[in-house]
Amino acid sequence: MKRPATRRSYAARIEKVVEHLASHLDQPLTLEHLAGIGHFSPFHFHRIYRGLMGETVAGTLRRMRLHRAAAELVHGRRTLESIARRCGYGSSAAFNRAFAHSYGMPPGEFRRRRGGPVEPPPCPAPSDPEDSRMYDAKDVKIETLPPRDVAALRHQGDYLEIGTAFEKLFAWAAGRGLDPARQRSFGIYYDDPESKPAADLVSDACIEIQPGMELDGGPRHITIAGGRHAVFIHTGPYAELERAYRWLFGEWLPASGEEAADAPVVEEYLNDPRSLPPTEWQTAICVPLK
Repeated sequence: MKRPATRRSYAARIEKVVEHLASHLDQPLTLEHLAGIGHFSPFHFHRIYRGLMGETVAGTLRRMRLHRAAAELVHGRRTLESIARRCGYGSSAAFNRAFAHSYGMPPGEFRRRRGGPVEPPPCPAPSDPEDSRMYDAKDVKIETLPPRDVAALRHQGDYLEIGTAFEKLFAWAAGRGLDPARQRSFGIYYDDPESKPAADLVSDACIEIQPGMELDGGPRHITIAGGRHAVFIHTGPYAELERAYRWLFGEWLPASGEEAADAPVVEEYLNDPRSLPPTEWQTAICVPLK
């Protein structure tokens, strides 16, 4: 009975976050603060939220604010410009487009329905059924991984562009007598890519080194923590990894009886993408567990 209980626990904790959002629509909210309300690790909160809710935190806020705006249009006296600003839009035109997309008509026309019931915009589906058909919980292994000493090169920006950082790291390694093809390589990803603009995402391209190796400029030394991890091996292009993440955090983790630890996700690249077609690329997604 542990697994269903865990799913209910996840849902109840996300519900607390949603209640907090609803009562703080006009206040600045950080993902770290919301993660604390739901008792989730900040590294994994947004992926779990998105997996269970079917939308980002920003998407939920947008829906809630539009619902409040709809009620004000029907029952209140605020001007359209005032309602748009309160809803978080910098211009009436942007508000008009967003409102019409959610309610099927511009706000001015909606206002003329004074007195009618106001329904919230529809919620998106919480998960993609195709994800469940593609993956099997039996393929996720709980393993105790050893710590790894790595040379890490920071990448800021779209995760799919981290390859440039790896190329620089491999060139650095080759210049110091290391064979990049023989060294284990890892990526550390600190954010959910849907939680912020791509330009603000932070990750590290890593290559394994011997403990105590001197790093003379360029990369920095990091020890990737060992311990219990959920390990899922994805086969295919890196651009398709997001679907595996969505299933892991939206389906597998809430039903697993496990809790994610307060550490980032690590990917290990199990074969050389330069010598194989994308359909054969293998990536071990390693989710730290308590």
